[in-house]
This record gives sequence, C-alpha cells and structure tokens, in this order.
Amino acid sequence: MTSEKPGRISGFVSIFYRNWVTLAGFFLAVAAAFAFVLLFAIDLFAHGGNQYMGILAYIVAPAFFFMGMGLVLIGWWMHRRSLARATGGVLPALAVSIDLSRGDHRRQLFFFLSGATVFLLLTAFGSYKTYHYTESTEFCGTMCHTVMEPEFVTYQHSPHARVACVECHIGSGATWYVKSKLSGAYQVYSVIAKKYQQPIPTPVHNLRPAQDTCEQCHWPEKFSGDLVKTYQHFLSDDENTPYTVRVALRVGGGNPANGPVGGIHWHASTSHKVEYVATDEKRQTIPWVRVTDERGNVKVYATEKYRETPPEGEIRRMDCMDCHNRPAHTYKTPNFLVEQAMALGRVDSALPAFKPKAVAALTAEYETVDSAMAGIAASMREAYPDRQTVQGAIEELQRIYRENFFPYMKARWDKYPENIGHKDWAGCFRCHDGEHKTPDAKETIKANDCNACHLFLAQGAGDKLHRIEPFGMPFEHPAGDVEGLLCNDCHTGANQ
Repeated sequence: MTSEKPGRISGFVSIFYRNWVTLAGFFLAVAAAFAFVLLFAIDLFAHGGNQYMGILAYIVAPAFFFMGMGLVLIGWWMHRRSLARATGGVLPALAVSIDLSRGDHRRQLFFFLSGATVFLLLTAFGSYKTYHYTESTEFCGTMCHTVMEPEFVTYQHSPHARVACVECHIGSGATWYVKSKLSGAYQVYSVIAKKYQQPIPTPVHNLRPAQDTCEQCHWPEKFSGDLVKTYQHFLSDDENTPYTVRVALRVGGGNPANGPVGGIHWHASTSHKVEYVATDEKRQTIPWVRVTDERGNVKVYATEKYRETPPEGEIRRMDCMDCHNRPAHTYKTPNFLVEQAMALGRVDSALPAFKPKAVAALTAEYETVDSAMAGIAASMREAYPDRQTVQGAIEELQRIYRENFFPYMKARWDKYPENIGHKDWAGCFRCHDGEHKTPDAKETIKANDCNACHLFLAQGAGDKLHRIEPFGMPFEHPAGDVEGLLCNDCHTGANQ
C-alpha cells in the first residue's frame, strides 16, 4: 500500500496527466499565451502599425487561450464523471493543504502568485489594447475584408479620411460603445454565415444623432455666407468641348445672433423646426413636410395625395445627415470622375468623344475587378486603336474603377443616393419639386428657383469665364431650353 505525502492533491493531478482532452487544452492555452507575449513584443517594438498583427495578437491569440482553458475544464468534468462511474460515486479527495513552514510549499506559492500576477497584468493590458484596436479604423475597414471593402476604400478618399470611424458611428460614452459592440456581434455572425446584403443598405437607422457627432466639429448655426465653387464639365461631343460653371452657394446660417438666418443651413437651424415623413427606406420620397417657426406657428406642405391625411411613418426632424448623407463614404458618379480626370490632365482630352466612351467602359457590367480591368482596356483600345495616349487613359480609368466600383458587393454610385445638391439625384428636389403645397394649395415650397440657394456668377468657356456677374445670371443649359424639367430627370451620373 502507498501512502500520500502531506500537502499533495489526492486524485487531482491524475485527472490532468491521464486525460488527453485536458492535457490538449492545457498545451493549447500555454501556446496561445506564449503567442500573445511574442506578438505583443513584436507589436510593441515594430516600426509602424499592422492591422493583421493587431488581429493576431489581440483577437486570435486570446480566443485560442480561452478555447484551451475551456478544454481543460471539459476534460476535467469528463474524467470526474468517468471516475464516479468506476468507483460507484466515490471520488478521490480534492482537498489541498498548504504548509508555509515547508520550503517547497513557499517556493510553489511564490511561483504561483508571481505567475498569476504577470498573467493578470498581461490580460489587463491585452484587454486595454483590444478595446482600442476594436476602435481603430483598420479594424472597422479590414476585419471583414470584402464586405467592408467598398466603405473602407471610399472612406480613404473622402473629406473625413482623417476622422476615425468610431467618431461618427459611435461617439463618446459607454452607452453607445456597448450598443455598437452588440450590433457588431450580429454583424460578425452575418459575415460568417453570409447573411449580409449586397450592397450594404443605407441609411443606417441606428446611427447616433448628428448633434452628438457631426456638430462636435461642425456648427450649422454659424453664419458662413456664400461659398464659391467652380464645376468643370465637358460636353459629350467629338471635341470634348469644355463648359464651366462658377456658382456661389448660399450656405447662409441658422442663428440670428450670428447673422441673417437663411440659405442652405436654414434647414438645420435650432430657432425653428423642419420635419418630414419619408415613404421609402432610403428617404428619397418625401411627400409630407411640416415647418414650425420660432413663434410656434406650424405649416404643413404635402403632395396632393397626402394633403388631408399624412402618410404613415416616422416623423423625422431634419438634421445634417438628411442632406450630407454620404459625408465619409462617397461613391462619385462616373461622369464626374471622367470629367475630373480630363480637367486635371490625367487623360488626353484630344481623344475624340472621350467622355461618353469612358463612361460607357466604366459602367459596363463586370463580375469581378479583374474582368473590369480587362474590359476597360479592350474597350478603350477598340475605340482608339491608333492613339498612343490611350494607354494612359486606360490606366486612369482602371484606377477610377478600383476606387469607386465593387462588383462583389454590388456597390457603386447608383446604389447610394447623395442628397447634397440635386444634379444626379433628387436631393433638394425631394421637397423643392413644386408639388408640396399647403392643404389649401395656396402656398408651395419653392421649386426651380435657382437663386434661392445659389447664384450663377459665370458659365461657358473662354472669355465668358472672365466676366463675373456679382448678382447672378440666369442659368444657360448647354443643351438649350430645359424649362419644366428637374436636373435629375435627365442626369443620372452616367448618361451625360
């Protein structure tokens, strides 16, 4: 008969070294912990950041560690059940006695406490790094690769490219952080199970209010006055005739303490309230509008169908995001991108009828990016077989495609309406279409009044651009009389 030494764990150690499940879990946990320490050291001392290193160090390694610990517990439970069946329910004692008068016990306790302290410190630091990594732009944009690729690429070329994703999608405070992570958990599941939509639908209905995010940097009540912009266009003729429009946008202001209330930012003023009901998910059809002025007077404007009975749906107060709905993920129209390349000299503007042929090459149906690259090259070489400069045009169009078209996710400009303006989408004309009237039909929301929000200072080409009309001039459409038409009735972003 053998006798157990004092202080030993009777029957407990055997559960580990005789149980392959527990032993495998133990080694997996140790390997994961070692991998975390190694990756952490590399991440700490390496020059520059690497999103893959962050994923491995602060997500993959901890996941394998906890998986190993789970296997340890499962194996321990399975072995105890096996022992209970073999002994008729009598299990070995699992009591542990620690005698600090013994040197070996003191050494074992010292090593245990030291290891536990180091492990807790590493765990705390790893958790802290994980928190910040999940807040990073790289995590948001690259973790799901092909799913989020369109949003990440367009973000990198947007006016908000230096603003972290979380600044707009989460903002400050623990409440919205927890909400975003709960929402993110389902998004991870949808990616793994391939239940995501193609393209990702907008608008994001659970996005934090603009007052909590946008207005931390922007101030719509500030009087901004007029903003002068120049739009360089080219006609779709063989000569690629330039047609430039110089316009002063009446941004105005929304607070009488800072200047006159008016212009575009009147819509977001805090001195009055503009509300609406949209009858579609994308908020592109707005048949009912209610305006409450600073004295509390209310006026309702609606299309004929809803002048007596308002449509069903959420009554939403207009804010920044109703017009600036694509502030950080802008899919530019192929027409704009081709004209921009021509204006900047990135392509040879002497190539006959380049604009319509380039737009046609960009908007053809392609199943993959590789097939698009080949299709664009073939289309351009067929159109200009004898022009040496066509190679530069091909490379520019291929770059444009890679940054704005994503066939796998079916994401491109015509899937995402942009409401700032009214040329290629309804935008302003969702309300300013001449159809929104008071119930007695005596008052109408201004429509086709170009000078309400902007003044045309100069237009055309050559000497015409040298003459500026400070009080504005009538708009002259290069195609002739277009009276009675809204811009987006003809313009689609790809047919000019």
